[in-house]
Amino acid sequence: MKNKKMLFTGTALLIAFTVWTILIQFIDVQAVGVNGTKIGFAAINTWFHKLTGVHLTVYTVTDWLGLVPICICGFFGVVGLRQLVKRKSLFKVDADIILLGIYYVVVIFAYLIFEMIPINYRPILIDGFMEASYPSSTTLLVLSVMPSLKYQMARRSENVALRNTVNVFAIAFSAFMMIGRLLSGVHWCTDIIGSVLLSTGLFKLYQFSVGFVEQRKSEQSLEVSNGVS
Repeated sequence: MKNKKMLFTGTALLIAFTVWTILIQFIDVQAVGVNGTKIGFAAINTWFHKLTGVHLTVYTVTDWLGLVPICICGFFGVVGLRQLVKRKSLFKVDADIILLGIYYVVVIFAYLIFEMIPINYRPILIDGFMEASYPSSTTLLVLSVMPSLKYQMARRSENVALRNTVNVFAIAFSAFMMIGRLLSGVHWCTDIIGSVLLSTGLFKLYQFSVGFVEQRKSEQSLEVSNGVS
């Protein structure tokens, strides 16, 4: 039942992200962006942008802190590689680690798609250049990777203090990065909302995939056990 809920939630969030992305291109579209670029939900976006202003120091700090989730991805990559070398077979690597690698690849693929097909551009020039703004790639990366860190820690560590520390760090870091990108003035508020919908939807589907694979393995083991008996 819980696994089906993950599937439903993840699918619903991805549908919501798709609808949100379409709406951005049709509702209240005005040429209010940098160099006259057109932005959806223009009234809300420009109001919030004027409210927060531009804070390049916050932008720079959150940009550099974007390396943290990349390092976490690398850490789990090393975990998977060690298992592969030790067990000498990809099929013997933990299923949740293999699926985690696939999940990270999907996140990166989503990032690349929106870099190649810009939905809108940032409210300001970055180093003199226009950059794709939707969804916020840093927010997408953080909100995709940090929940997976919590999830993996809960599965792999029996140290309650360590798990709690990681949980607090993951939540605090995610909140800081999301709010920081929102208040830095380098994104429209609709960019952040899109990142939240996409990252959460993908993570829920990752959780579902792990649960599904483990359930299938459990059923197969039970069938083998019944056959032997």
